[in-house]
Amino acid sequence: MKAFISVDLEGLPFVVILGQLDLKGSLYQEAREIATKITLVVAEELYQNGFEQVIIADSHGPMVNLLIDNLPEYVEIIRGGFRPISMVAGVEGCDVALFLGYHAKHGTAKSTFDHTYSGSSIHKLVINGIEVSECLLNAFTAGEYNVPVILVAGDNQLLEDDVKKYTPWAETVPLKHSFSRFAARSPSMKKIEKNLKESVFRAVTNFKEGKVKPLVTENPVKIELTFRGTAFAYVADLLPFVKRVDGMKIEYIADTMTEAYNIFQLLVTAASGVLAAMKYQS
Repeated sequence: MKAFISVDLEGLPFVVILGQLDLKGSLYQEAREIATKITLVVAEELYQNGFEQVIIADSHGPMVNLLIDNLPEYVEIIRGGFRPISMVAGVEGCDVALFLGYHAKHGTAKSTFDHTYSGSSIHKLVINGIEVSECLLNAFTAGEYNVPVILVAGDNQLLEDDVKKYTPWAETVPLKHSFSRFAARSPSMKKIEKNLKESVFRAVTNFKEGKVKPLVTENPVKIELTFRGTAFAYVADLLPFVKRVDGMKIEYIADTMTEAYNIFQLLVTAASGVLAAMKYQS
């Protein structure tokens, strides 16, 4: 059997300042060590419970966050950005998916670093009428490949708002309870490791007993995307298949979830170009 793990940083325990999220951040190394430790605990538990191969997608920012010095032989890691289906690249052909370090969507009142994929440009992403977090975006995409999400570990608010509602079969592990965008309470790492091992065991058992299922949306896929500024929507509207709804909102239809995701990535990248141009003009 083959398992897939997608790893983000904002929903990790103890991660509460911007200096933990950026390549040049003062505490970035600390966040890397936390992410690597948690990921390897989960990978080892999967291996001990029958998964001969574990694919890990390094999925935050530049996507080169995890430390690679001591990876087990059964692990393969996907690193680097500008890749198809982004945070779930490599999920094809896997039996199960697990999401670690995930956070709540933009606008959530009590969640550290609440955002949806791009904090600088995206206000809201809606898939077939459902406002999604990165967790749901990735779960829908994994579902298109018939891969169920069996465990999500991250910010408790994400688990309460999205995971328990849309993927109730998935095991949940709260890594932090947020007070605000920049403050949270986390258990000790020893307690987190214990909770992760127990939850992975239950998740794998549920999978083997047929108690989980892929999260699948209907095709074609309607995307409603609200930007955080009018300039982003203007540039998106240059594409012939995009419809501009109002100053900051656009819509488009994609044949599949994978296609919808990749177009979304294109629009986020275009928005980054707009931001760069605006800085140049200043």
